[in-house]
Amino acid sequence: MAGDPTQPLLVIEDSDEDFEALGRMMQKASIANPIYRCTDGDDALDFLRRAGNYDGLPNIPRPAIILLDLNLPGTDGREVLEQIKQDNDLKVIPVVVFTTSSNPKDVEVCYRYGVNGYIVKPINIDKLMRTIQILADYWFEAVILPNTLRRP
Repeated sequence: MAGDPTQPLLVIEDSDEDFEALGRMMQKASIANPIYRCTDGDDALDFLRRAGNYDGLPNIPRPAIILLDLNLPGTDGREVLEQIKQDNDLKVIPVVVFTTSSNPKDVEVCYRYGVNGYIVKPINIDKLMRTIQILADYWFEAVILPNTLRRP
């Protein structure tokens, strides 16, 4: 990020349709970074902690940024966010909530847990593209992130 196309992005999204749309928009925004996907909260936490199906796999990258949907099966996005931000090894990773929920309680809870940004998914395709472009410009071009590929 900040021009480093090797730093990966983790998208935690259960909807195939939303993930595919996000992927197309990221390509249009010229995001070349590797994108990894988890479809539920438990899988995402395993991915981040190299546990479960990811235990012992040497090439699991630490994401430079996480896009998190709130409404996930199993462990929901609120709980995933809380666990990430309470984990000393994971809390440095920026998390941006990307969800359909505009509920003020969700927004407040996420910021209390330490979210780095909260974006409501626009329904309009033009607004969605503009939102993805803003996200890309900020997180992938303007911001300097810690080197997340090294693990303690």
